[in-house]
Amino acid sequence: MNNSDASTLTEFILLGFSGLEEMQNLLFSLLFGIYIFTIMGNGAIVCAVRLDQRLHTPMYILLGNFAFLEIWYITSSVPTMLVSSLSETKTISFAGCLLQFYFFTSLGTTEVYFLCIMAYDRYLAICRPLHYLTIMTPRLCYILMSLCWVFGFLSYSVSTVQVSQLPFCGPNVIDHFMCDMDPLMALSCVPAPTTEMVFYVLSSVIIMLALLYILGSYTLLLIAVFKVPSAAGRRKAFSTCGSHLTLVCLFFGALLAMYVSPTAENPATMQKVTTLFYSVVTPFLNPLIYSLRNKEMKAALKTVLRIH
Repeated sequence: MNNSDASTLTEFILLGFSGLEEMQNLLFSLLFGIYIFTIMGNGAIVCAVRLDQRLHTPMYILLGNFAFLEIWYITSSVPTMLVSSLSETKTISFAGCLLQFYFFTSLGTTEVYFLCIMAYDRYLAICRPLHYLTIMTPRLCYILMSLCWVFGFLSYSVSTVQVSQLPFCGPNVIDHFMCDMDPLMALSCVPAPTTEMVFYVLSSVIIMLALLYILGSYTLLLIAVFKVPSAAGRRKAFSTCGSHLTLVCLFFGALLAMYVSPTAENPATMQKVTTLFYSVVTPFLNPLIYSLRNKEMKAALKTVLRIH
């Protein structure tokens, strides 16, 4: 079958949570509420970091850019889910499906890289406090952030091109709420082991190396915290590190389940719930855990938003 055969397929049908028709209105309301809160929470953080001079330090610059990333990450999936939950046709164009696949995987990968440099920043701040300001300069901070965005969007460009070259001649029903690798591979008219192997090997390498690096950084960080003489200082550090590590483990746990090994044989509902968790729940929690629990950030938000 040649590539011209693929042109016979111009759109896909996203079933979403089709087995829960009686709960579509509730699901729409829940997703819409989470989406609005996530946009507002992360948007407030971006504004606070940009407008408050006290937050023009590497740690807050990273948090502000991370919040900006989260806005786009959740936007790459939730609007499609919202439209699909109310639509009778639930269709998405072939090009739109590929674009969603590319942006969703690229933004998710960029988030993985950001979590690495944020762990590095915290490691320097706690383990090497005397050298922190000379090492983590604003210039280095901007370089690291730029690299995260560039490599995040380059990482899966080859996989996206490979998927776009696959012949999709029917059926065109995707038993998912978004375009992801497993659902697309299941609809390909011919087996594509090379495409699948490239995607999953790359995913495994990125996720495992990033997770090992983050856990290693926080291990060294926690060892340093044990040496803090002040009990109050230890409690504050443990509280911050504990909440960060919890979110990292939840986020990477879902990624490991989805991308380190092919999950096509898993129940479709399990794939949907897992994807929903790291694509919607973690962006929703990130403002609360990384920024809104921070005293300096809350003070800046009160100033910027005129909350007294």
